[in-house]
Amino acid sequence: MTDRGWYDDSEYHNAVQRAERAERFGWATIAGTAGALGCALIVSVALCVVAVVACLYIVVAMDY
Repeated sequence: MTDRGWYDDSEYHNAVQRAERAERFGWATIAGTAGALGCALIVSVALCVVAVVACLYIVVAMDY
C-alpha cells in the first residue's frame, strides 16, 4: 500500500495548474498574433492610401 491517503488529489491539482498555465499561454499567444496581424493590416492599408494619394498628386501635377 502507498503512503498517500485515499483522498490525495495532489496529482490532480498539479495537472489542473499545468493545464491552466498552458491555457493562459495559449490565449496570450493568440492575442499577440492577432494584435500583430492587426497592426500589419493597419500599416499596409496606410501604405496603400499613401500610394494612391501620391499617384493622384502626380496625375494632377502633370496637368499643369
